Amino acid sequence: MPIPHRKFDALIIGAGGAGLNAALRLASADLRVAVVSKVFPTRSHTVAAQGGVNAALANVLPDNWHWHMFDTVKGSDYLGDQDAIEYMCREAIPTVYELEHAGVPFSRLDNGKIYQRAFGGQSQDFGGDQAARTCAAADRTGHAILHTLYQQNVRARTHFFDEYFAVDLIRDEEGVAIGALTLDIETGEPLVIEAKSTLLATGGNGQVFRTTTNAFINTGDGMAMALRAGVPLQDMEFYQFHPTGVAGKGMLITEGARGEGGFLVNADGERFMERYAPRALDLASRDVVSRSMVTEIREGRGCGPNKDHVLLKLDHLGADVVHHRLPGISDICRVFLGIDPAKDAIPVFPTAHYAMGGIPTDRNARVVAPARHGPEEVVPGLYAAGECACVSVHGANRLGGNSLLDILVFGRAAGTDILRYVAENPNHRPMRDADIEPALARLQRWERTGDGDSVHAVKAELRKLMEDHCGVFRDHETMAAGVEKLNALRARVEDVRLQDHSKVFNTARIEALELDNLVDVGMATLMSALHREESRGAHSRVDFPERDDERWMRHSLYARDGDRMDFKPVRTKPLTVESFPPKARVY
Repeated sequence: MPIPHRKFDALIIGAGGAGLNAALRLASADLRVAVVSKVFPTRSHTVAAQGGVNAALANVLPDNWHWHMFDTVKGSDYLGDQDAIEYMCREAIPTVYELEHAGVPFSRLDNGKIYQRAFGGQSQDFGGDQAARTCAAADRTGHAILHTLYQQNVRARTHFFDEYFAVDLIRDEEGVAIGALTLDIETGEPLVIEAKSTLLATGGNGQVFRTTTNAFINTGDGMAMALRAGVPLQDMEFYQFHPTGVAGKGMLITEGARGEGGFLVNADGERFMERYAPRALDLASRDVVSRSMVTEIREGRGCGPNKDHVLLKLDHLGADVVHHRLPGISDICRVFLGIDPAKDAIPVFPTAHYAMGGIPTDRNARVVAPARHGPEEVVPGLYAAGECACVSVHGANRLGGNSLLDILVFGRAAGTDILRYVAENPNHRPMRDADIEPALARLQRWERTGDGDSVHAVKAELRKLMEDHCGVFRDHETMAAGVEKLNALRARVEDVRLQDHSKVFNTARIEALELDNLVDVGMATLMSALHREESRGAHSRVDFPERDDERWMRHSLYARDGDRMDFKPVRTKPLTVESFPPKARVY
C-alpha cells in the first residue's frame, strides 16, 4: 500500500519555543504550516525552563544590550560568534515585549513593569550590584511562554501533528530539503510530509547522559537527522553541566534560587565560591560553579554520608520569598526530597543540562555546511533553531537565561527567512520514491525478528559510558577509551531486536529509533571532546588545563561519514559595535 503524502508550505519538527515561535510567524502570514511533535506540544521541554529569559530592559537596575552582549561573549569563553550574539542581545528587548503582548504572565514589580532577577555571569551595574536582567514568571517561565505560544498558534490555525515521530529528513537529488518521513505513534503508520521548507526545532540531547535535567524526549533527534543528511555537527564537545541538580536524581534547581540570594556551602558550612569567584560568588558562570563544586567534593569537603554533594541554602531568605518567588522549587523539594527549602538546605550536584553545540546555522537560522569551494554554504530549504542548532551565540558555555532567549529570537528569525524563501520558491519540488527510500529503510530495519540485545540495555550502557568518559573533567586517556567502547556499542546496535512488532502505540519502536539518534550524537560529543586539546568553557581538560586561543579559537565540526573532524574560524566581527577581544575570564 502506498505511503500517504501531505503537502505544506513549511514543516516544523518540534513544538517547543523555537518551533512554535516560528510557526506563529508563518501561520500569521497565512502560510500552511505543519508542526510535528512526538508529544503534545505543551509537554515539549521548553515547559521545564524555570528561571527566566534575558533582556536588558533595565526595569530593576541600569542595563543595556551592550553589557548583555559582553556578558554573553565572556560567558562563551570568547568562542561565540559575535555577530550572532549582538543580533540576539539587541532582539531580546522587542522579543520580550512581544511575548508580554501575546499574553505571557510575567511576574511584576510594584510599578507594574516586568520583574527581573539576577542570574549567573551578568555584569555589575554602575553601583557595583549584580545586574538584574532575567525576566521571570516566578520559576515557571518556560511553562508560561510555551502555553502562550501554543494558544496563539491555535488561534492562527497552525496544523499540529501531535504524537508523530520524525524518522528522517528527505532531500532531493540536488540536496534541497523537501520534507520528512514521519510515523504516527498512535497507529504505527508512516506519513510523508512534503514541504517547501523544513525547520528542525527538536531540542537537546541530554538523555545521552545517565543523570540529566532533560526529559525523556530529549534524544538528539534533529541533530542525528542532520548528521544522516550529511550535515556535520558543530562544537558538540561543549556540553553544560548545571551546578544545581538534585543530588543523585538530576532534577533542576533553577539558577534563580541563587539569583534570589541563595548560596552554596560545603561540609564545613563554608561559602566556598569565595575561593573560585571572589566577585560574582555563587552567580559566576555555570561552568565555573560546576567545576568548583566537583573540586570541593574531590578534595574531601563534600556533604552527606558519602561526601558526594554540596548544599544549596535558601532558608535565610524567609518563607515568603522562597514560596512565592520559587514555588516550583518548593514543590520539587517537597515531592522528591521531603523537605521545605525555606527551612532545609537542598543537596545538589552538577547534572547534564544543555548542549551548546548542534546543527550549524547562520543568524537567519539557515543550516550551513562545508562548501566545495569556500568556508560554508547554505543547505537550501533547511533551517534549525533552538538547542538542536548552533548559531554559536553560546560558544563554549551558555549563560543562564539565554536559552529561552535563543529559541525565541532564532525561532522568529527562522520564520522570517522562511517567508522569504517560500515567496522565492512558491512551488513544491518533485519528490521521487528514491528520495524516500533511505528514511524508509531506517524504519523497516526495526522490523527484523529474532534474538538480540534489548534497546533498554544498550541505552543504559550508552548513558553510563557517556557519564563516565565525558563528564565535567576530561582527559585523553578516558575519552579515547570511551570512543573505543562507543564504537563497540555502535556495532552492537545492529544486533538489537524488538520483541514487540505491534503497530498501535508501540513505544518500544520509538525508543529504538531514539537509540539510533543517541548513539550518533554521543559519538559526535566524544569525538569532538577528544580532538579539542585545551580547556575552554564547559570543556575542561585535565591534561590541557589552559585555554589556547592561538590553536583553538575555532569551531569543531563532526561528520558521521568516517567520524571525520574539521574546524572553522570563529566570527568575531559584530554588526555595529567593536569586537570584544579574548582576555582572561574571571568572575
